[in-house]
Amino acid sequence: MGHDAVPVDGDKVRMPYEVPVGPRLGELITLGFVLPPDYPASPPSGPHVSPPMFALASGGSHPTGGIHASPFGGEFQYWSRPFPNWARTTRTARDYMAFIRQLFATL
Repeated sequence: MGHDAVPVDGDKVRMPYEVPVGPRLGELITLGFVLPPDYPASPPSGPHVSPPMFALASGGSHPTGGIHASPFGGEFQYWSRPFPNWARTTRTARDYMAFIRQLFATL
C-alpha cells in the first residue's frame, strides 16, 4: 500500500503516514499498531499516533475522547477506536487503513 511499516517488539508495527484528509491534511505523522494474536480474524484495537494531537481523556467520543498513554512511548498516544463491522470486510490492511482515513476525515 506504499507505507513503510517497521516491526517493533514482535506484535507492533509503526510507519510514517501523511494525513490524506481532514483538518490535518498533508501533515506527516507516525502511526503505530498492535496486532492481535489472531490478526486478521480480529483487527488492531486502534491507532497509536505521534505526535500527540489531543489531551489524554479516558471518556468521551471521537475525536477528543478515548485518548490514552501508548505502549509505543511518550511521543505517542493511543486512540481507542474499535473497528466497527470488521467481520463484514475482507479483513485486510487495506480495510483497516480505510478506517484510519475515516478517523482523520472526522477530526
